[in-house]
Amino acid sequence: MIEEFDQRIFLLLNSLNSPFWDGVMYIISSLFTWFLLYFAILAFIAIRYKRKFLIILLFIIAAVALTDQLALLIKNVVLRLRPCHEPALEGAVHIVKNWCGGKYGFVSSHAANSFNVALISLLFVKKRWFTVTIVIWAAIVGYSRIYLGVHYPGDVICGSILGALIGWRIYLVYIWTDKRILQNKKYFNPTD
Repeated sequence: MIEEFDQRIFLLLNSLNSPFWDGVMYIISSLFTWFLLYFAILAFIAIRYKRKFLIILLFIIAAVALTDQLALLIKNVVLRLRPCHEPALEGAVHIVKNWCGGKYGFVSSHAANSFNVALISLLFVKKRWFTVTIVIWAAIVGYSRIYLGVHYPGDVICGSILGALIGWRIYLVYIWTDKRILQNKKYFNPTD
C-alpha cells in the first residue's frame, strides 16, 4: 500500500516537466554544481573557524563518507528498483537525457548527501539566511531526483532523514571532541 502511494505521488510529480526544467534539474543533480556550492560553504567555515577548520573538515568528510556508504548499503539490502528501471512503469516515467543511474534507488544518495551537508554545515555556520538557503537547496536536489525519474518520493524522504540524522550525530561527536579533547590543554602541551 505504501509503495503504491509512493508510485502514484512519483508519477504525479514526475509528469510535471518541460524542456526548460529538464535542463535545470539535470544541472541541479550534477555533481559539479554541488562541488561549487560545497567549496563555497567550506571557504565560509574556514574563514569563520580558522584554526579549527581542518578538524571540522575531517568531521564533515566523515559525515559525507558515512552517509554515502550507508545509503549504498541500504540500496543493496532493500533492492528496490528505481522508477526508471521498474517494468510496471515502462513508458510512464519521464527520463532526462536517457540517464537512469544504478538499478536500485532506496534510499536516494543525492538526498542523503545533500541533507547531510545541509544539516552539518548549518550547525557550523549558524546564520538564519544560510539555514533557509541550504535547506531549500537540499530540498530542490531531492525533488530533482524525482523529476529526473530516478527516485520515488519515499527514496528521497528516507534519504533526507538518513543524511540529516548522520550530519546531526557527527556534529554532536565533533562538539564532544572539541569539549573533551581539543580544548583540553593537557593533550596539546606535553610539558605539563
